Amino acid sequence: MRIPGRIMSPVGIPKSTNAGEKAALAIRHIGELLRVPRGPVVGRAMGRVETLSNAALLVAEGRIAWFGADGDVSLPPGCTVLDAEGGCVLPGLIDCHTHTVFAGTREHEFVMKIEGKSYAQIAEAGGGIRVTVDAVRRASLEELVALARPRLERMARNGVTTVEIKSGYGLTVEDELKMLRAVRRLAETLPVELVGTYLAAHTTPREFANRPDEYLDQVFAESVLTRLRDEKLAEFCDVFCEQTAFDVARSRRVLEAGKRFGLRPKLHADQITQMGATVLAGEVGAISADHLEHIDDAGMNAMKRAGTVAVLLPACSFFLGVPQAPARKLLGADLPVAVATDFNPGSSMVESLPLAMSIACMQMRMTPTQVVVAATANAAAALGRADRLGAIEIGMQADLVVLDVPNHVRWLYEPGRNSVRHVIKQGRQVI
Repeated sequence: MRIPGRIMSPVGIPKSTNAGEKAALAIRHIGELLRVPRGPVVGRAMGRVETLSNAALLVAEGRIAWFGADGDVSLPPGCTVLDAEGGCVLPGLIDCHTHTVFAGTREHEFVMKIEGKSYAQIAEAGGGIRVTVDAVRRASLEELVALARPRLERMARNGVTTVEIKSGYGLTVEDELKMLRAVRRLAETLPVELVGTYLAAHTTPREFANRPDEYLDQVFAESVLTRLRDEKLAEFCDVFCEQTAFDVARSRRVLEAGKRFGLRPKLHADQITQMGATVLAGEVGAISADHLEHIDDAGMNAMKRAGTVAVLLPACSFFLGVPQAPARKLLGADLPVAVATDFNPGSSMVESLPLAMSIACMQMRMTPTQVVVAATANAAAALGRADRLGAIEIGMQADLVVLDVPNHVRWLYEPGRNSVRHVIKQGRQVI
């Protein structure tokens, strides 16, 4: 028996085409069906999404088979009916930038930041990313899985059906691979689609202080990239391109090395300073550039030419108390904009994508419609999954969220309240 509002674990994402596992499902009495188009959806178009009132939707073999007026629905024999009770239905949310697999906590730094301590002062006091690195290195694979599982379950209860998870807190070959193996282990037992990203170029560890090239030689050796490819541990390669991490030349080296082994490039770009990271994103054909608080016109033009998705992380700026990325400028430039949580123990201890979406409305001045598109269709594009995820279209995978509010504006107008009534993954109700 399924417990309302909870995930029965282990459940697993249904992979079989057996009719018993993917029988027809009808969602009826939908107050508002938000017809999000397939991504990427560029800036101005993100606010123009059709809605259907008093609607119904049919699912067959795990995909959207029909939608329209509730009075026009024709139920197939043996169809399971889910009553939306006048609630809003939209695509399953996609959190396309997270660091969900980690060990340890850093709440002492939270207090230090409130008291006005700088990042450098916190690091000098023994804080910062090194705290998490040490904890991850001490943790076993099983411990990392056990720590991440409840986080992902809470994300799912907030309507998230796909999550990208980066490594980057091990900073040795074996610890980076351990983190990605934890992602794979979690994907085998949870009703959430997980996507691994290799972020060994997060920072230079203390044992390689002032020797970043030697560190990169180690974690981007051909033997390591071969293991990543052969074990299918990651789809993407990411780098923190910043003055405190890796410069443009080293970031280019990292991303080009990953590309040779089938890892599509992503960047942490223009977060703290402007040093040409988003121009680099365009030059290497990055699928996404993330953060962008200090993006300039050259970076926007480079990303637009390359079709790179701009992933904004409003909860991070909120958590740190710094200015948000210029969302409206990016939208006005007709870039495809996505929104994610950046969930991590140092700068965004925010698991809730709906909360991050509400912050995007309030502090970035994005409209609720733009934000929903950003967390569905464009987030799917940022993960190379726009061909099957993130949209309400016939034939798309039936990853769906049923809310207990009548429209998506009401949902984001009420931050901090979980309005998710049901979650559907591949046509199967998991919450």
